[in-house]
Amino acid sequence: MLWDGCGRNTSKGRRNRENRKGCDKITGGAGILLTTVVGSYPSQPSKPRNWREKLLKILGSYDPYKHAIKIAVKDQVKAGIDIISDGQVRGDMISIFASKIPGMKVDNSTSKIISRILPPQNPIGAQDLRFSKKIIKKLGGKQEIKGIITGPSTLVYSSRIEGFYDPEDKKRAIMDMAEALKREASYLEEAGASMIQIDEPFLSTGIVNIKTAKKAVKRISDVIRVPVALHACGDIKEVFEDLLKFNVDIIDCEFAGNPNNLEIVKGAELKNKKVGFGCIDTKSQKIETIEEIKRFIKKGIKIIGEEKIIIDPDCGMRKLPRDVAFSKLKNMVEAANAIQDNSQ
Repeated sequence: MLWDGCGRNTSKGRRNRENRKGCDKITGGAGILLTTVVGSYPSQPSKPRNWREKLLKILGSYDPYKHAIKIAVKDQVKAGIDIISDGQVRGDMISIFASKIPGMKVDNSTSKIISRILPPQNPIGAQDLRFSKKIIKKLGGKQEIKGIITGPSTLVYSSRIEGFYDPEDKKRAIMDMAEALKREASYLEEAGASMIQIDEPFLSTGIVNIKTAKKAVKRISDVIRVPVALHACGDIKEVFEDLLKFNVDIIDCEFAGNPNNLEIVKGAELKNKKVGFGCIDTKSQKIETIEEIKRFIKKGIKIIGEEKIIIDPDCGMRKLPRDVAFSKLKNMVEAANAIQDNSQ
């Protein structure tokens, strides 16, 4: 096991982070650098490739994304990532959820809120997560897998409000979205996710009400027993101190593409929080060398501390060519392993 589960305050039915069990072991302890991904991977859906798949298509039950999930999982396992994702291959981070959550729809690539947001009656990503776990097992891997949801504030601010809610006051929509995503997070945990990651890139934009965002994230994380990560990319100068107050275990940020973020983290009181350290630039097709990544990780360790750091890319990788994404991940893992080997 990479970590033990977090504790729960059973008298209230909520996670008790003051007395959690094993959350402080999420990095495996000093000298062990865990690697993960932020989420998406450049793997495309495929047409039927054999008679069985052609028959399934005729019957209307062929899933063109299963092959894409296999590729994403195999590449991550081959690269040596410790905590993988299913690749988020079914679409972008908004449409995946907007197309499935009651009260929302996607119209001409635009996410819209058309009525009251309600919890999904069926899981959105649990089936893909279970399928990914089967692939890991067939490959003989020992990787864990994270469940990923787009955060309530990001989903609401990325959508056009056309019904039920006041477009000028998004608080109620965000809290209803949190209630919907709480159910999806539980579905993912039940499916075997070893971590739940909440993606909130809008938090660094300055347009989100941080107090509402914090309350919404807490509504989700309160019901989850496994560690919870909050991903916020971009310039975190104005929000990092606020992020440290969110009810999560890991604050995941981009550092390679935004190195000034290291200065923001320097001297911060992390307390029981870990930091997801984005150390490869996912906006660039340049493949960082192992030595370049090693130097940057060492810089991060010096500021954050080895026992507080988790190694990952800056953000999702879906816009990169597959060979570039794989090489970046492989070099990242080799850099982390080299540092780990030298520290033992």
